[in-house]
Amino acid sequence: MKDLFFQSWPWYVTGPLIGLMVPALLILANRHFGISTTFRHVCAACFPSGLKFFQYDWKKESWMLFLAAGIILGGFIGGVLLKNPDPIALSDAAKATLSQQGFSDYSKLQPTELFNFSNATGIILLIVGGFLVGFGTRWANGCTAGHAIMGLSLLSLASLVAVIGFFIGGLAITHFVYPYLF
Repeated sequence: MKDLFFQSWPWYVTGPLIGLMVPALLILANRHFGISTTFRHVCAACFPSGLKFFQYDWKKESWMLFLAAGIILGGFIGGVLLKNPDPIALSDAAKATLSQQGFSDYSKLQPTELFNFSNATGIILLIVGGFLVGFGTRWANGCTAGHAIMGLSLLSLASLVAVIGFFIGGLAITHFVYPYLF
């Protein structure tokens, strides 16, 4: 039983579980899965203002606050309490590619050269990256999870375009911008 929680689950288990969550949420609660609008609900609840964007009944969507809290709690449990002490298993080819890009520590899930607050580059990347993700999410009317999981399951053409854009953007940044940052 302990191994069940300390090992990664295969894609053929987690993928269907995530996929089944969407119709279950629709059938049982008539809700659409997504997390990106939670920040709007938090702002509407905590900072009521005269802005039209925040003038709605955010309490109808309060279930998303519990979803967000559950995600944070689950991340903490998974990342701290059920943390796998073994180093990340990477192929030699992946290590060579990462070395060419300036990474040397493969012991953690996130490279410390990229995600840290000890140098200006890491701080700037975190702030600019967070802003761009937030802006893009609002501009696309949803986040990657909302479009890829919920939107595609509803056969939304806009979500298909958004998901294709996410992949193209990710590949473009990885291959054309990212190598010049380090």
